[in-house]
Amino acid sequence: MSDTRDLVRQQFGTHARNYVDSHDHSKGESLDRMLALVDPQPHWRALDIATGGGHTALAFAPVVREVVATDLTTEMLAAAEQFIRGKGITNVSFRVADATALPFGDAEFDLVTCRVAPHHFPDCARFVREMARVLRPGGLAALVDNVVPEDVEAARFINAFEKRRDPSHNWAYTQSAWLRFFADAGLALRHAETFRKQRDFDYWTGMMSVDEKTKADLRRMLETMPVAAHAALRPEINPQGIKFYLTEILLIAQRG
Repeated sequence: MSDTRDLVRQQFGTHARNYVDSHDHSKGESLDRMLALVDPQPHWRALDIATGGGHTALAFAPVVREVVATDLTTEMLAAAEQFIRGKGITNVSFRVADATALPFGDAEFDLVTCRVAPHHFPDCARFVREMARVLRPGGLAALVDNVVPEDVEAARFINAFEKRRDPSHNWAYTQSAWLRFFADAGLALRHAETFRKQRDFDYWTGMMSVDEKTKADLRRMLETMPVAAHAALRPEINPQGIKFYLTEILLIAQRG
């Protein structure tokens, strides 16, 4: 996979406020399920990787001792800090960090979270190893990200579709690939489930200020996609607008 870190800084630095305000990132079944399944404890120290708008850090802050929220993009981190501080939360600290080279020692955290971000990372296997490294024995890793079908043609199409909209998109993996990353990092899977999430085309493209030519390209892609990709995205194209569906996976794993 390519190294998109500079593109991530550019894209998310420019659109940081959009992600603070995003309904798709601030709410959702997968965030609620993550919080419930993790069952966080009051004495825990938690790390939220690629915090984006800060919504996952905000969800966990009231139920743990401390959250360290990190992001590669300084503008995004500043927006998240302003948002979280505005909610009266004082037990979250903020630090610029690369998800594949975390600036923390071994076994520092009871919980590590990352939500709807790893498809931007240049090396997800290394990212999962970093999650495992900074976890204390018995600690939990909780991840949510977009996944693609096991069908190779569909996976390639959906990733090309995502990258056409957002050049900082690197690669959305299959469920089997994520399970392999976790197993190879020595993390024992405790729970896995997937969610279907509807996307409004205009809102989705507006998040990244997509120009009209690119929007037209994306519409054509939805109209001419391979059968397996069509079954995954299930586009609904009508005069009132365009909607389609993405799939998220939620994984909870434990360090031995």
